[in-house]
Amino acid sequence: MESTASKAKQSLIRGYFQQFPMEAALTLDSFPTDKILDYLRRLPLGHAVEVFSRLNPHTASGLIERMEDELFISLFSNIDTHLGARLLSRQEKKAAQEKLALLPGLLSREIQEFLSYQPDSAGYLMDTSVATFYAENTVQDVLERLRKLGDRNITAAFVVNESGNLLGKVPLQLIAISQPGEKMGKLMQPAPGVNAMSSREEVLQIMEKENMLQVPVTDINNHLLGVIRNDTLIDATKQEFTEDLQAMFGAGREERALSKVSFAVRKRLPWLQVNLATAFLASMVVGFFEDTIAKITILAVFLPVVAGQSGNTGSQALAVTMRGLALREIRISQWFKVAKKEILVGFINGVAVAFTTGVIVYFWASSFGIALVIAISMVLSMMIAGFSGAGIPMALKAAGQDPATSSSIILTTVTDICGFLSFLGLATALATALGIT
Repeated sequence: MESTASKAKQSLIRGYFQQFPMEAALTLDSFPTDKILDYLRRLPLGHAVEVFSRLNPHTASGLIERMEDELFISLFSNIDTHLGARLLSRQEKKAAQEKLALLPGLLSREIQEFLSYQPDSAGYLMDTSVATFYAENTVQDVLERLRKLGDRNITAAFVVNESGNLLGKVPLQLIAISQPGEKMGKLMQPAPGVNAMSSREEVLQIMEKENMLQVPVTDINNHLLGVIRNDTLIDATKQEFTEDLQAMFGAGREERALSKVSFAVRKRLPWLQVNLATAFLASMVVGFFEDTIAKITILAVFLPVVAGQSGNTGSQALAVTMRGLALREIRISQWFKVAKKEILVGFINGVAVAFTTGVIVYFWASSFGIALVIAISMVLSMMIAGFSGAGIPMALKAAGQDPATSSSIILTTVTDICGFLSFLGLATALATALGIT
């Protein structure tokens, strides 16, 4: 009888967790860590992930410290990568690295990427140990948790939804004078924040404009990552000022407008040599079709048109992809999705441009064959350029290289070669069939 009752109880609990994961997470937030872990272990993985993803970040962060490796791997292999990064950012650096080492290589690198910020960015300056609450939490819930935290630097409690999106803030003074049963959703005020990739200057501007002591930091999807305190910003600004003074006397980190000539040459010359080599590579491709160009000399006139359009298409795709990588909008594992989108964009734009180009070339060269060849070539080269513009920086990122350093040079080579190859190759192959002379 007891066994039947126990099974029925477990079934009810599982049903509750499955149908109401948010309510279940709110309930578990007040439970001891060991008790929460026990529930997560007993639940089917899918249900455990749903509940764990909705726990208060502070609670979830505490669970990570105590959970066994097997449970950690199971949960983090199935939760959103952004959420995983936000939770691990609350751990000590050494502890976070040890946890990352347990995960598969690609997933570990993606999370590590979200944890890495440039020294001049808001993400680098933020404190990830921020007190977050849900709109359903009462004043009494908040005060109890703040007392446990014992952080005297907290000036406001930030309110997020179940996905971790920033909704607003409630000043500590307002919490102190409100009724215990009042909910945070009714008390919260707007909380202007900054993106994690924003510069130090942008953070300073919003602090001055909004007269804030703490600025919330979010990612591109408005997920709350942490806060920047005014004392941290002041210290960082002092450090930056010192580094700028050193740079003025030749101790700079990178080339500046008044850097030494030798320094500028040392930085630029290697890439100029690489660019020269790639230019000769593209010239070799043209050389393969020397006979075709000798017979149909007008082809040489239209080579820059094909190369130029494919180059611009590739540059557009490269710019969008680089921005996505810089702002953490995309992950390396999404390379196929990004590349597929750019191929489709290249195809649609290619068809439109090919039609215009074909009409112009038909009246210019008085040759339907050449017009058809350049139109087909335009579509092919722009599709390849779109794919390359998205794929090259992501491939370099996956290889652990800085995509900003060499993406453009590689892209220029690929687009020139593909443009020349598609145009001259088609002209050679179809010259007789289309009567091109």
